[in-house]
Amino acid sequence: MSITWVDVSIPLSASTTAWPGDTPFQLKPSSRIAEGAEVNTSQITMSTHTATHVDAPWHFEDDGKKLDEVDPSVFFGEALIIELPEVDLITAADLGDKPLPPRVLFKTKNSQWPAHGEFRQDFVAVAPDAAQRLVDDGVRLVGVDYLSVAPYKQPGQPTHHILLQNDVFIVEGLRLASAPAGTVQFVCLPLPLMGADGSPCRAFVGVEG
Repeated sequence: MSITWVDVSIPLSASTTAWPGDTPFQLKPSSRIAEGAEVNTSQITMSTHTATHVDAPWHFEDDGKKLDEVDPSVFFGEALIIELPEVDLITAADLGDKPLPPRVLFKTKNSQWPAHGEFRQDFVAVAPDAAQRLVDDGVRLVGVDYLSVAPYKQPGQPTHHILLQNDVFIVEGLRLASAPAGTVQFVCLPLPLMGADGSPCRAFVGVEG
């Protein structure tokens, strides 16, 4: 049976939505053939948490694992896409009674928003009780379709802490509008940055057909 791969990453450009206060993405020319250089080269400037990206535990936990210390097996495998088009906050009650698999991706109304629009504070995120349910079920990776797994300016950041203290790897900024609910193949490829708190990544959903 063949697999159709769907790119669920946010394209990077100067207009890509950035988290308030983060360094926005910029691609600047270093050399251009049109200006007499032998080659075209460029410089990239951005936050480690730009567009589709991952959070290593060290992002919120000073004694947590840095990106190069995370077991890379979590980047590849089956994932369950849970579609919740009507919710404003994902709670434990939204996760059903069945045990959750090692990788869970949340598809919400966020995926319908433009990837290059103004930052929105009203994005759908994960409540602390849902984060605890993910931990209790042994989930190793959780993916969300906006720039944070936690609500905007969540006091004390319990959602992040619950997940990252328990080594649950976080993928933020997925674009899941074209991905079906249910079990899919998932690939997430952060840059091999040493000693990092996170990294932009490329992510794909594989659908058997």
